[in-house]
Amino acid sequence: MRREQLEYAAARYGTPLYIFDLDILKRQTDRLRGALGDKTGLCYAMKANPFLTRQMAEKVDRIEVCSMGEFEICRRLEIPPEKLFISGVLKKKEDIYKILDICQDRCRYTVESVKQLHYFLEWSDAHMKVLRLYPRLTNGSQFGMDEDTLRSVISIVNMSPYLEIEGIHYFSGTQKRRVRQFQEELEMLDKLLLKMRNEWKVRIEHLEYGPGTAVPYFKGKEAKTYTDEGLDSLREAIGSMQWKGNVTIEQGRAFAAECGYYLTEIRDVKKNKDTHYCIVDGGNHQLNYDGQIRGMYHPDIQVIPGDNRGQRKKWTVCGALCTMNDVLCSDVELADVRTGRVLVFERTGAYSAMEGMALFLSHSLPAVVSYDRNTGWSLLRDHQPTYIWNMPDESLKETESSADNILINEAELSAVNF
Repeated sequence: MRREQLEYAAARYGTPLYIFDLDILKRQTDRLRGALGDKTGLCYAMKANPFLTRQMAEKVDRIEVCSMGEFEICRRLEIPPEKLFISGVLKKKEDIYKILDICQDRCRYTVESVKQLHYFLEWSDAHMKVLRLYPRLTNGSQFGMDEDTLRSVISIVNMSPYLEIEGIHYFSGTQKRRVRQFQEELEMLDKLLLKMRNEWKVRIEHLEYGPGTAVPYFKGKEAKTYTDEGLDSLREAIGSMQWKGNVTIEQGRAFAAECGYYLTEIRDVKKNKDTHYCIVDGGNHQLNYDGQIRGMYHPDIQVIPGDNRGQRKKWTVCGALCTMNDVLCSDVELADVRTGRVLVFERTGAYSAMEGMALFLSHSLPAVVSYDRNTGWSLLRDHQPTYIWNMPDESLKETESSADNILINEAELSAVNF
């Protein structure tokens, strides 16, 4: 995004501010599609950035949904159920039933446990609808099931006329920097899928695989898995599998990270002993880079307005929170640092807007805008106060008061009748 565009957004919408450049999002999605080939499906994990769900639904084959909140977002955006891949480590029975009542057999559903399987079994028996399931294989964490449990789940499914194992779901973590990690996981999955076919006599048509491609957020921290060469290696690893079925690659960060900018204004500058500090109106409750520790690593930062040609010196950038942990960047070299200037943090399109401590100290939520060359700027969310969520709900107090009055009146009436 050009500097003049960033300056315009800061002036028009104020700070703190998230910007999502949809042209960059499209280019990155096209890059991933081209690198992995047309035979490989793409799934967008909307947890990375729900604000991009509508655009990504038009570009990818599936949208991964991991909560009822995310499901409601998709409903309001009118995302077709056929696009939804219903996932998540915890699926409550009432939530599964609500989704099933709405989407029925049009979605695909992951299964994290035997208990979850029984929810799908009960609903499908009652409604006589065939559901397409994706049991999730664990990587040794709390997610999914081990191989023995997976086999038991498949045995149960085989006894139901209304459940179908369409595929297997596997995700083992994020920010993987070595291509060899992809290759090892796909080799393991290949062996399992062949074992399921040859020994278990179960034919699996689809693999939903989350490779956890790393995004290089910091200077000097490259990620081979994010390069074109790394993606080519992933495609080759998929193509070399002896099991021949359909593969969908599930990504969030790799799609969205590059399209995002976080803007925060410098409100104060000072020097304490030998350290130069600039205090901004945002903070680490609104900005999150995976792997960042007390601002040790340096992301790409611009200072606007200006040309950044002044004398550069080291600054420690701190936010507005009343905690010494609120350090966005330590000893980063910047020029033209002064009050009124705006710092632009790049590659914040994934998770940064979602993972912070949004309610801490009751600061307002930043505004969110998007841009693309065809439609220009769009305000997706204005600055929102959060103090209303950090205090008793007055409407609830009024409701409780009314209920108490009703109980008192009924008690008085009963006393009179007695």
